[in-house]
Amino acid sequence: MEPDAVARLFTRSDGAYLFARWGRPIAPVVFGVEDQTVSTLKGAIEAVVALAGHQMAETDPELGANLMVFFFREWDELTETPNLDRLIPDLAETVERLKAVDANQYRSFRFDAAGAIQAAFVFVRMDAEMARVPAETIALSQVVQTILLWSDTAFTDASPLAAAPGQPAVLKPEIAAVIRAGYDPILPASATNASHALRLAARIGRPS
Repeated sequence: MEPDAVARLFTRSDGAYLFARWGRPIAPVVFGVEDQTVSTLKGAIEAVVALAGHQMAETDPELGANLMVFFFREWDELTETPNLDRLIPDLAETVERLKAVDANQYRSFRFDAAGAIQAAFVFVRMDAEMARVPAETIALSQVVQTILLWSDTAFTDASPLAAAPGQPAVLKPEIAAVIRAGYDPILPASATNASHALRLAARIGRPS
């Protein structure tokens, strides 16, 4: 990928460049689905974490779980969930905004003092559109969009996944390469200068 293409993946709609990766092992928990779907999601997490060369953990010493994934039918269910407003600032206002645009997914991140991802909260509303998507595809898509702090417009026009008719979705090779490069230990865990994209691009395509 050319540096400009890499930079666009982390340049937000307000023009700011913002990159972050996880700074600690990922300890996931999933709510609102059957055990089989939990296994599917955790399998996707394990695969993407392995691709990144990162680590997983049973628990996070501060938070218990630091990647929380919620599946539900209606956004109003979130405001009825006890203590969730302690994890998501301005929960009620966020829910109203998501309802207004008929969103079916939302991700919220917390960051540590170094700017690395400390925790992530993933919300998936199982509307008619989502119900038609295979569980494996939903799982992979959400994990890919949580392993790094991508731009809010990174995947507006094109999904990070690709699928042939009748085949399960797979991660696009160029996005997989960006993820691997983003977790190069030589690079910082967070960056706000677009020159960081040059360093990412230089590592894409190198043998892993």
